[in-house]
Amino acid sequence: MKTYKQVFSELKEQNNTALIPFFVLGDPDFDTSLEVIKASIDAGADILELGIPFSDPIADGPTIQKADIRAIRAGMNVAKALELVRKVKEHRDIPIGLLMYYNLVYQYGTEKFFKDFHEAGVNSVLIADLSIDDADEITGPAASAGLDTVFMATPVTDPERMKLVASKTTGFIYTVSVLGVTGSREKLSDTAEGLVGKLKELTDVPVCVGFGISTPEQAVAVAKAGADGVIIGSKIVSLVERNLGDRDKAIVEVSTFLAEVKNAI
Repeated sequence: MKTYKQVFSELKEQNNTALIPFFVLGDPDFDTSLEVIKASIDAGADILELGIPFSDPIADGPTIQKADIRAIRAGMNVAKALELVRKVKEHRDIPIGLLMYYNLVYQYGTEKFFKDFHEAGVNSVLIADLSIDDADEITGPAASAGLDTVFMATPVTDPERMKLVASKTTGFIYTVSVLGVTGSREKLSDTAEGLVGKLKELTDVPVCVGFGISTPEQAVAVAKAGADGVIIGSKIVSLVERNLGDRDKAIVEVSTFLAEVKNAI
């Protein structure tokens, strides 16, 4: 199974930044979700960030909330997410991170969840509503299952907490570029560069930036700020939403957008 370390090392040698698209698993249905994700890999995605839909996604804005609702209504659940991840890995061996909420992990059984999803091909699980203060609830089970850990840092994370985040992270640090929930922004926050720089002083673990990135130009700005990866979610999910009922058009629009970003960075 390809690791984060392998991908980031290869890209660093090429002086490139990782392209990391986010998708809600099962949006708008199982088969469409699979085909769109496979197309994103073919368009140049280096790593995938995948969300298992949840009824109360408190870190997410309207675009991803609506995607969660569509996926849940189409029957997506943890068991089907496991199946979908396996099918993605059959298409290509690409690192996969899950971005999700703790209730789903806890209800499934933390150790069993990490073990089952690692066996399916997942590299890490980022739990959006788990504080770094409670990280020990998952770091042990994650390590036992063979998973990397990914935690978040934000523009208001103080230096001591940044050190704590860095010390607990083995995969990459998910750096939130803006205050607030997920969603496309017309203008990227000017805090991203400083935040990336501070984290780079604390750790050799890759630093990736997400929240609010919706254009190739914004992705370039993040790459120039020193980020090892650019995470794009709401923009991509909105392209799926715009083409509900037309799988082929959704695939074309997502692929075209990602290829443009890949070429830019």
